Amino acid sequence: MLPSNFSSSFSMEKNLADYKTIGIVAHSYEGGTLSLITACREGGKLLGPHMHPNLVLSAIPMGLSMEAWETDDYHTLGTHHAKGIDQVFKSGADFFYCPDNTSHIVLEKIIGDQSIPGLHIADVVCAEIKKKGWKKIGLLGTKWTMTGPVYPRVFEKHGFKKIIPSQDIRQKINAAIFDELCQGIIKEETTNVFIECIKDLKTEGAECVILGCTEIPLIINEQNSPLPVLDSTRLQAKYAVELAISDWQITSRGWIQLDNH
Repeated sequence: MLPSNFSSSFSMEKNLADYKTIGIVAHSYEGGTLSLITACREGGKLLGPHMHPNLVLSAIPMGLSMEAWETDDYHTLGTHHAKGIDQVFKSGADFFYCPDNTSHIVLEKIIGDQSIPGLHIADVVCAEIKKKGWKKIGLLGTKWTMTGPVYPRVFEKHGFKKIIPSQDIRQKINAAIFDELCQGIIKEETTNVFIECIKDLKTEGAECVILGCTEIPLIINEQNSPLPVLDSTRLQAKYAVELAISDWQITSRGWIQLDNH
């Protein structure tokens, strides 16, 4: 599921200048780093060792936004996110993506004013879900992602049912993300909390689980998850690389539209 003018024929014969430059607008440094590494590795798979499209990265400190998240101060949040997009644009990015799921609450409000188009993380994840044929989807992430508007918009479009943890578990997961994972703190007991939560989602009928936070893949993967996982961080990076080295032509701003193929 890529734009209709996307060509899947990649060539190592092309000059690097023939590829589009990807802008990564990071919010948390742990997730942003994982996304950068993934994009480089995906480039290597398609173009050969040590090769990938040009990448530029912006990382406005997330600490500047934490109070604004708690108070729903979308003006401040929008200012910080728009600055990140502007930084990658001025560094030569042809399009951008933000590996932070929660940030898309804000990005959806400001995307129309940005100089370059963006790749929406929920569109990418739902394109993969549709390929698999799943309908009942478990969702993990920050409290804003699990209960907020980013995924329901796309779920409604595709007829997916969202299944999330109970409120007390959501609070534990949210705290673990910000107090531990976003700061590079990995604890076995925290991993076990996530695993047990996924077991509960499976009991409630979930057919898969979205790792809807850039840091969750640091502790949860296909090997330890009771359900098939959709790693939003790595999926988005993979799609971005495929777009960058394809013949897809950028024709508009806003969100990049992913078509059904």
